Amino acid sequence: MNSPDADGLLAEQLLRLTRRLHRSQKRQLESADIAITPAQSRLLRTVAHYDHPPRMADLAARLEVVPRAVTSLVDGLEASGRVRRVPDPASRRVVRIELTDAGRDTLRQLRTARRAAAEDILAPLTAEQREVLGGLLSALVDGVPERRC
Repeated sequence: MNSPDADGLLAEQLLRLTRRLHRSQKRQLESADIAITPAQSRLLRTVAHYDHPPRMADLAARLEVVPRAVTSLVDGLEASGRVRRVPDPASRRVVRIELTDAGRDTLRQLRTARRAAAEDILAPLTAEQREVLGGLLSALVDGVPERRC
């Protein structure tokens, strides 16, 4: 790939692959009858990463969105029974967001759908190719050049 637009071609391939992965995951979720938006899914995963229920402001900062966007997402997830608002024991003015059993179940289903979508996308690759791809993607995500020993 020594053409002048090799990086542009790689970027386009990555975008196409990402869209394909999202479509495959969406099909998996639809076949399991799971109604959730990508943004709600991301919020659920974010809540799950905290040791204690996070504040709305914590979620907005972690997701890099305005607090109002988090409020809308929480409203939808609360209506579906996946999260609940709970008072902060230290301050009655602070509201925290915690996962419900339904939210934890949804997270398990999301992981299963993501795994199935990845298996579909990665099917043409050997185990060795998958390992190499994983290393390359880690280097891109972490922003560290891949080095061979």
